[in-house]
Amino acid sequence: MKDTLVRAQDNERIPATFVYAGIAVEDSELMASTRGAQIAGRFTLVPTRPFPYGTEWKGLVATLENTLLLHDHPPGSLVKLDRYLHNRTDGMIGALSHAIRGAAIDAILSGTERVTKAAIDSIPLDHAAETAASPLKKTVGG
Repeated sequence: MKDTLVRAQDNERIPATFVYAGIAVEDSELMASTRGAQIAGRFTLVPTRPFPYGTEWKGLVATLENTLLLHDHPPGSLVKLDRYLHNRTDGMIGALSHAIRGAAIDAILSGTERVTKAAIDSIPLDHAAETAASPLKKTVGG
């Protein structure tokens, strides 16, 4: 935590933006006491949320797909799965990246050199994404 305080002070003299990520930061000791009030006055909290399904999500899937360097991966095949990917990951970028990266690694190791829906299905995701992708949520949420 001491490094955090030093960097927070340095941001007044250094032309840089410091980004700190954490869980429940607003309720942490970092923002408590007189010192915490000074720190809180220098930062803006930006809560993160899942991506909604839409143009930005589709663009994100397309961008991730374009980074795949697989010899037999049909271009646009993941873009066609964008709604499935959104449902599977609950719109979380980390879960999406993990699923595609894991399926790509498996594709390289197996020699198939392509990412498919079945390959993505075989990648276990974090608990939150797996819970969000439960059959009950799929029928309720779309």
